Amino acid sequence: MSTMARPVLDEARIHPAIRAKVAEYRQEIIREVQAAVASNDVTVVGMAMNPFPRKACKALDAIGQPYRYLEYGSYFSDWRRRNALKMWTGWPTLPMVFVKGQLVGGAGDLEALIASGELKKLLAAP
Repeated sequence: MSTMARPVLDEARIHPAIRAKVAEYRQEIIREVQAAVASNDVTVVGMAMNPFPRKACKALDAIGQPYRYLEYGSYFSDWRRRNALKMWTGWPTLPMVFVKGQLVGGAGDLEALIASGELKKLLAAP
């Protein structure tokens, strides 16, 4: 398994005058997603008009896996709030699929986990 870490700007490289602004940026949406992820085995974060969140939900429906779906805006609204989620996770697109608290990717990644049997293993883990 790779031990790659995604680059995140070091705190020392953020001017003290703006640290609070950076730390608090759109935290309400992040806290909402964190709460859903903590209380559901599977959480899908998506937006209206995007076919890929629907694709992820259909894949979960097809195998009878319960999940929580959170929808934030559309292509025309709420992009700033969604951007905070992208900054938080490092995942650039929607949906964001979480399994047992772990970000597993988007719709295609979820379908690959289902096809390989890995999703069942993740869900069975304590």
